[in-house]
Amino acid sequence: MKMFLAGQWVDKPKKIEVRNPFDNAVIDTVPRGDAGDIDRALAYAERGAKVMAKLTGYERWKILRKAADLMAARNDELGRTISSEEGKIIAEGRGEASRAVETMMGSAEEAKRIHGETVPLDADPTGGKKLGFTLRVPCGVVAAIAPFNFPLNLVCHKVGPALAGGNTVVIKPASDTPLSALKLTEILLESGLPPEGIQCVTGPGGELGDALVGDRRVRKVTFTGSREIGDRICRMAGIKKVTMELGSNSPVIVMPDADLDKVATVLAMTGYGNAGQTCISTQRVLTAKKVYGDFIGALKPRVEALATGNQLDEKVKVGPMVKESEAERVDSWINEAIAGGARLAAGGGRRGAIYLPAVVADVRPDMRISRDELFGPAVAVTPFETIDEAIALANDSVYGLAAGIFTENVEWAMKFAREAEAGNLHVNWGSQWRVDLMPYGGLKDSGFGKEGPRYAVEEMTELKMVVFHLNS
Repeated sequence: MKMFLAGQWVDKPKKIEVRNPFDNAVIDTVPRGDAGDIDRALAYAERGAKVMAKLTGYERWKILRKAADLMAARNDELGRTISSEEGKIIAEGRGEASRAVETMMGSAEEAKRIHGETVPLDADPTGGKKLGFTLRVPCGVVAAIAPFNFPLNLVCHKVGPALAGGNTVVIKPASDTPLSALKLTEILLESGLPPEGIQCVTGPGGELGDALVGDRRVRKVTFTGSREIGDRICRMAGIKKVTMELGSNSPVIVMPDADLDKVATVLAMTGYGNAGQTCISTQRVLTAKKVYGDFIGALKPRVEALATGNQLDEKVKVGPMVKESEAERVDSWINEAIAGGARLAAGGGRRGAIYLPAVVADVRPDMRISRDELFGPAVAVTPFETIDEAIALANDSVYGLAAGIFTENVEWAMKFAREAEAGNLHVNWGSQWRVDLMPYGGLKDSGFGKEGPRYAVEEMTELKMVVFHLNS
């Protein structure tokens, strides 16, 4: 595919190969853009910001709603593209495509709801003859840097609210998975979006990302990715609005009164979906000593029953990781934990880019598999004695994106809700659950700002205060 730059579909002599992670087959190529292309994109985006700001809320709604309808009509095609380039199983690919429709529909609705409010200036002793109100206006140029693991829906979470807010957007998709973002760009243009409203530039993240986020013409950066890259972007961005959706090592607490069959069934989904390559994937399972052995016994057969293989095979439940080097990394982390005294209770082992779903028991909190973000199909199980110890272990992390607890005790559940340091908290579910309309974002090094169309539109717009100084 070509990239969309300065109102045109552009090819370049240098290419990036897009490969299927399962068999490493080349499924397409995209141009290898460079910093010069970013400069050209931003020059065009400056003009585009003026074009987009003139569109009415109704016009923005109409474009985004038509895009959602076209995406729904192409669900199977988009789902297969997602699965082919990223590696998630075809059911998850279709599911992501369906979620992306909801994200765009929600963004369309928010285009109608952007408004200010009156401010009661007469509540101040000097404000008796003043009329005050706020206006919400576009930021201007939005840089949207997307990750590989949800190559369509997470792009929609950036592009949809940006366009709803009247901005122009420059997308930098992940180099491993650029095809979904390019197809979304096609759909938006087909839906009537002015060419000035969007650009999608493909190429290496370091060169393109640095040129994009540090440029003063960009007024808003929205990024999903690793903590390390997020830190780099924040340092380079300077004085502009920034939303960061970063990493996690999400904990789930299993209390002694939990329904272990339900826990095992849920965690077999929330720990291994998308081969564990989800920011809120369950990674640390903190389990009460009283039920520790029974819990592992319940989880083991469910994990071992997860069929692995070609992600396009309808029977497969866990596909390959995005590339073989990632599976090698997961394998090395787990072997390191085992060498340090942990125990492989189920699964494990690598076949190319596939890592067999694993349960690692007796994990100490100081092990890398517990402290860092694994981002792979394995959970680390650690025992605890009391609810206070469990919450302390859950909070003993630089991350704070999502956490869960299983219990029938309301007091324990409320203590967890008040004290757990995470932006998304789940009672009687794993850490991996999200609908696209909810406010979504992390605490601590998991980032700042919220996604979800309603909340993201606020991040994508600026607030002006207007005061009329009246004579009477």
